[in-house]
Amino acid sequence: MIVADNLTKRYGDKTAVDGVSFTVPPGRVTGFLGPNGAGKSTTMRMIVGLDRPTSGRVTVAGQDYRSLRSPLTEVGVLLDAKAIHTGRSARNHLRAMAATHGIGRERVDEVIELTGIASVAGKRAGGFSLGMGQRLGIAAALLGDPHTLILDEPVNGLDPEGVRWVRQFVRHLAAEGRTVLLSSHLMSEMSQTADHVIVLGRGRVLADAPLQELVRTWTTTTLLVRSPRLDDLVAALKMPDATISAVEPGAVQITGITPQTVGDIAAAHGIPLHELTPRVGSLEDAYLALTDDSVEYKTKELA
Repeated sequence: MIVADNLTKRYGDKTAVDGVSFTVPPGRVTGFLGPNGAGKSTTMRMIVGLDRPTSGRVTVAGQDYRSLRSPLTEVGVLLDAKAIHTGRSARNHLRAMAATHGIGRERVDEVIELTGIASVAGKRAGGFSLGMGQRLGIAAALLGDPHTLILDEPVNGLDPEGVRWVRQFVRHLAAEGRTVLLSSHLMSEMSQTADHVIVLGRGRVLADAPLQELVRTWTTTTLLVRSPRLDDLVAALKMPDATISAVEPGAVQITGITPQTVGDIAAAHGIPLHELTPRVGSLEDAYLALTDDSVEYKTKELA
């Protein structure tokens, strides 16, 4: 379990993390989201002792990371896949790490096979592609068979097979009762992987909720409706809560009322429906709505 309690980090007059509190329990995948500059990386660095909090505290399994007697077997971390000795082979890089904790060569071979880098394990890591570097970073995080896993952008550069493997593997680890904290900017992938989501914005917690609850709270269900008597239907649906807009000939988009209401009104007026499709908002929609005022580097929308 990871517990952050009023965690704050300042760099001079800049506050990167501002009174952040959250709990990442075992048994589920917790997504860690936020715009660039939101404080995610700083928070993860504080979790694993790379940065000291200005105030507040964060613990892993009830302890400060720096006090863990066997860090690799407690916490597996991928924060920067490029943080490797570029002149070493992938296998020797992992063996050097393993030697610090008395981990046998058999485990090194296991994680090499597990992450799919066996064919390049003898090559210098400095020549790896982005995807292969990510796989090596994941292998290093898994080396100690840790109880807690912290992965920052683990699917960056991976091909579709690798992305699916990461998704399935982290869910498998969570199902075993391990703690998994996963950061990513890929909302579509996060929506298939995370059970719970923590969202940061400008150094503060904007949301801490189950993924589906977050989506329901921050998005609106839209109904796509088609009918050969569309004008009659639109007239019958005029009510204070309904917003109706045309999308194409013979079809409208409706918000503010339920599919049941549309169906009942159409039936009551004898109006045939050719389509009544609810379109539920996505995690991306919810994330953008939630962080709209917290984006540090905002681009101009195209007209």
